[in-house]
Amino acid sequence: MVPGNRRTVGLRVRKSPRYRGDRIDRAPEETGNHFHHPHLGSNPAAAANSSSVAAGIRSIAVGIGSPPLRATLTLPAHARHVPAIVLVSGSGPNDQNETVGPDKPFRDLADGLAADGIATLRYDKRTRDYPEDIDVATFTPTEEYVPDAVAAINLLRRHSGIDPQRIFVLGHSQGGTFAPLIARTDPSVAGVILMAAAAQPFGPELLRQVTYLATLPGAIGAGARAELAETEQAAQEVQYPELARESPTAPLVPILGGTEPAYWKNLAAYNEVATARDIPQPLLFLQGDRDYQVTVKNDLDVWLKGLIGRHHVTVDRFENADHLFIAGAGPPSPADYDKPSHVIPAVISDIAHWVKAQPPR
Repeated sequence: MVPGNRRTVGLRVRKSPRYRGDRIDRAPEETGNHFHHPHLGSNPAAAANSSSVAAGIRSIAVGIGSPPLRATLTLPAHARHVPAIVLVSGSGPNDQNETVGPDKPFRDLADGLAADGIATLRYDKRTRDYPEDIDVATFTPTEEYVPDAVAAINLLRRHSGIDPQRIFVLGHSQGGTFAPLIARTDPSVAGVILMAAAAQPFGPELLRQVTYLATLPGAIGAGARAELAETEQAAQEVQYPELARESPTAPLVPILGGTEPAYWKNLAAYNEVATARDIPQPLLFLQGDRDYQVTVKNDLDVWLKGLIGRHHVTVDRFENADHLFIAGAGPPSPADYDKPSHVIPAVISDIAHWVKAQPPR
């Protein structure tokens, strides 16, 4: 799995016609709501220089929530009543850039979107800045994701340069899983962007990922094969957290990563697909076909089958994008995350076009 991510975790972009907010009327394999980008390469120079291309982009250090999390508000040049996006990272104690090895996908998004006239607010997770304040006996993923995202939305709403009726939430990986709940909690959210959002139950997902890694050659495959038995046990504990006790009166035993049963019970009780179906906001799904952590078959298609009949759903797929939406080739591997690169520019432009096409809320 990617460190700090348990949910681990044609160059032409059609614009306005694709963002009309279609309803899903058929199963995912039949629906016309998939927009597929074949062989779209990463452009490191474009991504790395996005802030210099648009002179005047400002990055301002701010605090989110209480006690305050380290955060950065990135504003376009001459920001006046611009749309804004709260970036919600995946599971684990991520920093505000969602750093994985040498890559910083949230910084790429912030710089690229600012160059296209859209503000962003990204922040460290509370599990990173204040791990000592977390009560693992009661801590839940709802508590992990929702309050700080809502605090970020409120900060944007008060900023004079932001249009308060065009504030969006973007969640990546498990952050995407909980993005619909954030939008339900704050109905003023104008739209929800789900990047590689997981929908498969976590236990089977964990086992699927490690089983895949066990097929890879070299040290990665050997390490995964050695961990398969332990992973099977962990997947069972996550799926049935009450079994983490040796007896009904025994103390709770921490599960995977030091979490306790309260976390996994809350995760199992949350129905992300039903939540997404029930909220009124438009949805944009982004998915990389080279993502072995959150996949089309096990996750994206689960979302879309559950959303059949719902209006205002757009799906963009990127053929050679991995879990971080970085381009690659060949069988996907954790080794991909060791190579310095940047988010595919077309991913950023797709987000920008979709956001600008949405009506104020």
